[in-house]
Amino acid sequence: MMSAYVRCGFFSAAIDCYRKFLLSSGLRPDFYTFPPLLKACGNVLEGKRFHCSIMKLGFQSDIFVAASLVHMYARHGYIGVARQVFDGMPFRDTGSWNAMISGYCQNGNAAEALDILSAMRSQGMKMDSITVCSLLAICAQFDDSLSGTLIHLYTIKHGLEFDLFVNNALINMYAKFSKLGDAQQIFESMVVKDVVSWNSIIASYEQNNDPVTACLFFKEMQSTGLKPDLLTVVSLASSFAQVNDLQNSKSLHCFALRRGWLLEDVVLGNAVVDMYAKLGHVDYALQAFEELPAKDVISWNTLITGYAQNGLANEAIEAYHLMEECEGITPNEGTWVSILTACASAGALKEGMRIHALIIRNGLIADLFAGTCLIDMYGKCGRLDDAMSLFYDIPRNTSVPWNAIISGHGLHGHGDKALKLFEEMQQEGVEPDHITFVSLLSACSHAGLVNEGQCTFQVMQEKYRIKPGLKHYGCMVDLLARAGLIEKAYDFIQNMPVRPDASVWGALLGACRIHGNAELGTLASDHLFEVDPENVGYYVLLSNIYANAGKWDVMGEVRSFARDRGLRKTPAWSSIEVNNTFEVFYTGNQTHPKHEEICNELRILTEKMKGLGYIPDYRYVLQDVEDDEKEDILTSHSERLAIAFGIISTFPKSPLRIFKNLRVCGDCHIATKLISVITEREIIVRDSNRFHHFKDGICSCGDYW
Repeated sequence: MMSAYVRCGFFSAAIDCYRKFLLSSGLRPDFYTFPPLLKACGNVLEGKRFHCSIMKLGFQSDIFVAASLVHMYARHGYIGVARQVFDGMPFRDTGSWNAMISGYCQNGNAAEALDILSAMRSQGMKMDSITVCSLLAICAQFDDSLSGTLIHLYTIKHGLEFDLFVNNALINMYAKFSKLGDAQQIFESMVVKDVVSWNSIIASYEQNNDPVTACLFFKEMQSTGLKPDLLTVVSLASSFAQVNDLQNSKSLHCFALRRGWLLEDVVLGNAVVDMYAKLGHVDYALQAFEELPAKDVISWNTLITGYAQNGLANEAIEAYHLMEECEGITPNEGTWVSILTACASAGALKEGMRIHALIIRNGLIADLFAGTCLIDMYGKCGRLDDAMSLFYDIPRNTSVPWNAIISGHGLHGHGDKALKLFEEMQQEGVEPDHITFVSLLSACSHAGLVNEGQCTFQVMQEKYRIKPGLKHYGCMVDLLARAGLIEKAYDFIQNMPVRPDASVWGALLGACRIHGNAELGTLASDHLFEVDPENVGYYVLLSNIYANAGKWDVMGEVRSFARDRGLRKTPAWSSIEVNNTFEVFYTGNQTHPKHEEICNELRILTEKMKGLGYIPDYRYVLQDVEDDEKEDILTSHSERLAIAFGIISTFPKSPLRIFKNLRVCGDCHIATKLISVITEREIIVRDSNRFHHFKDGICSCGDYW
């Protein structure tokens, strides 16, 4: 009866049955009693009680009981105790060896698992399918393709290549090695395939960014009459999100709801939340999250990440605060990574510093991913010195932290420093990757280092054999065009071996806006309207080019065309953090409680600026109105409202940190330089492209942005 309960998953009922057996039957347990009970233990304390009973009854030498004890202790993470039980066994069969090998594998002890395997084989014991499956899983986990291949050869030599469980494990292993051809070859050679086999091949392609093939295998699975299970749905949720298929995503959600699976399995619920977030439907993701009957830390991490990935950084921070209030939910490394990404995006320096303190308290400051996210956060919040200090305190033997610090310097316009860091990276023997070169090329572009950027592009290909991707090509176009070499940038695009995407044409269009090249701007926009017709930003850039050229009629046509397509311009906003509160100002906004004080401060600043030689630059007013109205429009730009609010709300001469969602206009750039002189403040502005550090009338960008 106890065994039946365990086989059906009713573990508590099995243990209750054992208690009744002791109290009412008058019978004595035997060595068949304990193996299923040890499997039913929900915690190690229950297991230790059974271990005591086993010792009292003298069953500790029984091979099946001892192997079950090894399994129990290993399952609960007490691998040292499991090894003591294993070493005390007077006789061991294959199952006993498998129990110990499996225990080490479950606890991530690959070296010890292989040592046990060597000892097992030295005693003349052969691996069976269970041994092989455990070892293949650990090879996949630690990216040990050589050992995995040798074990595969062993299965062929000893006739295990037709075993269903072995084949499923081989598919999973080769998928982890990104050897999809080998995984598919094994799958297609299988005589018998169960739902696990189909799940394995579907997950193989889904996890290796080939969702189309994953969906094709699912359709083939349906044609065989096999029904999908929970794991099938988890893989499909990710696949549908990758191909941006909202209709099938909703159908999949309904399928899971009809079967009640979302009430049973939090992993599936998390996958549905993640699916909607990746599709950009955060409202659906939030609804799915709120409907989860039980939420674990991964549920919260998924919601926070979903907000952050969709540009809703403040909502991500709010979700994290709600998570902190939940009993029984402890943040993990994934939480820190997600929330620090949101803090970096929002410029929430104080919140990021609070998270930094929590990471130190939890002993994770040396963790590579948490440390890298802290570097990224401080860099994007304008605290590059703090980012550098952290950089030298964490492990630097991979490209990940180097990429973060190089990118941070690029964002601040420190191209020379970014290149020096790259030299240091090479001297320390760290291999750069494609992200390293995106960061370097971007840094060269922001600093106007055209020759250095071209050399970097060449080194990437010739020395490191990295094939340029569209991001690299986009950076090169931006590098050339931003420096005024627009014709050369266009020629570069014409000679690209791959079809340019929106990032490439967008870089050219942005430069045409800066340099007033209407002809190439029109050509670039034609391509952009073809490859990314729903991006309103490109219509705005083109209309601005025509406005600067005084072609008001053509500008009106472009804006009308965008409106007819249902597109609306993204409103310009700037934010500033004062007294732990973010204040957001929209251009022309008059609803702030301190609006009168802000306007009065701006009037005073404008008069003082004019005394220093300021003349409003009406080229940055994109409306055909009178000059006095143009000056009012310039004065009501969002960054000026935020700066004025900061001045009246903070101590004199203290720094101001402004975050703006769009590029700083030329007139506001001049005005902010003058305000830094008048107020004797450092004003740090992060716009959509880079940082500007204004101090003593000078900007760190050198007027090149």
